Amino acid sequence: MERLGTGIGWRPEIADAVERMPGIDWVEAVAENVCPGHLDESLVRLRERGVPVVPHGVSLGLGGADRPDETRLSALAERAQALGSPLVTEHIAFVRAGGPLTASPALEAGHLLPVPRTRDALDVLCENIRIAQDALPVPLAVENIAALISWPGEEMTEGQFLYDLVDRTGVRLLIDVANLHTNHVNRGEDPARALDELPVEAIAYVHVAGGFERDGVWHDSHAHPVPQAVLDILADLASRATPPGVLLERDENFPAPGELERELSAIRQTVRRTTPRTHPAAGAVSPGPVREAGPDEPADGAGPGPDGGGPAPLVRQRVALAQAALLSSLVAGTPVPEGFDRVRLGVQARALAAKRAGVVAKVAPELPVILAEAYRPAFLDYAQGRPMTGGYRRDALDFAEHLLLAELPADPGTRRRLRDWWLERSGPTPPSRHPAARLARATRRALQRH
Repeated sequence: MERLGTGIGWRPEIADAVERMPGIDWVEAVAENVCPGHLDESLVRLRERGVPVVPHGVSLGLGGADRPDETRLSALAERAQALGSPLVTEHIAFVRAGGPLTASPALEAGHLLPVPRTRDALDVLCENIRIAQDALPVPLAVENIAALISWPGEEMTEGQFLYDLVDRTGVRLLIDVANLHTNHVNRGEDPARALDELPVEAIAYVHVAGGFERDGVWHDSHAHPVPQAVLDILADLASRATPPGVLLERDENFPAPGELERELSAIRQTVRRTTPRTHPAAGAVSPGPVREAGPDEPADGAGPGPDGGGPAPLVRQRVALAQAALLSSLVAGTPVPEGFDRVRLGVQARALAAKRAGVVAKVAPELPVILAEAYRPAFLDYAQGRPMTGGYRRDALDFAEHLLLAELPADPGTRRRLRDWWLERSGPTPPSRHPAARLARATRRALQRH
């Protein structure tokens, strides 16, 4: 694996500071925020200086029951080619559920949700990763995620799950040590055991990030300083194998450049002062933990291999039904699936709604300005029982429409500004006779009358 060194997550808000920071060997950019035909000038300058840029996807949903969307895969491949990237990365997560496999409405989570560590979920994930590997022009690495909730009936630990994934697909790993800390606090999982079990030699690079604890729950915010507990896990990882790259993630609440540089310095020192206990050959994967075969699995533990044809349709359907039931409970208020912690699911549901409100505020920044302090409580009230189905920009329009049809806000001047904003962005009157088009025309007429 190519050695990357020390990097930082490139974000438009800190682009100028990143360009001036000393010792930045590489950067990572959120893939969905990169436009291949119109690269940000800061990224162009970094590339011209020879600084590698890695696109980091957040919407592919490789852990979902459906096969990866070809359009999303093509877009990720285009970004890798436009940036001349050495690899691309995504997450071991699902981000949407429902649809044809479950004969239910398609739902969007708006965030990364954990897959169950079961043989069914692993079979689906392995095939999805092979599909992605075939479609991408550069190697793929996948990231372990932070979780607020645990699936009932899991059959493997995180380390075992990751080991089997690498063994069956050859995919590289992006290990987020902050997520290992999150899962330690929220799910009682030992980071050292995870590192013992996973193939550290398959690591492409490592994420380091901050968060905060509230009421016994750790929130992986990417908006707070990196705590010592996360650096300690990084040191433990580095004692096993020197990671090819380590990257600091920060998405919000950006501090002064000097503070980011101090965090980067602490990360470098943590890796440099740690000597690996062993020195495995590059690219080698050591034998993983022994896991007993389940009742429906061959005795040697062998599942479908790289040429094994993937899981049976019923396996995908089982995974689809489980994921749809969970996501519907989180975003549509349906009953909590059996075996889940009701309190913890409530925490996760509120976190998803808060995340959704934050992203809508970014894609439609005029809304928080128009609504001022009323924006957040109004959006959280709107989000209850109203799942996102068409992306964040559609969500912003639907939110504004919801308020206007309810004759909110109460202040006429604020309502008039919101109405003007909605009318300007809701597009021309649809020509179709489809019921949704007729509803849109009726809505526009009603709002124009108001």
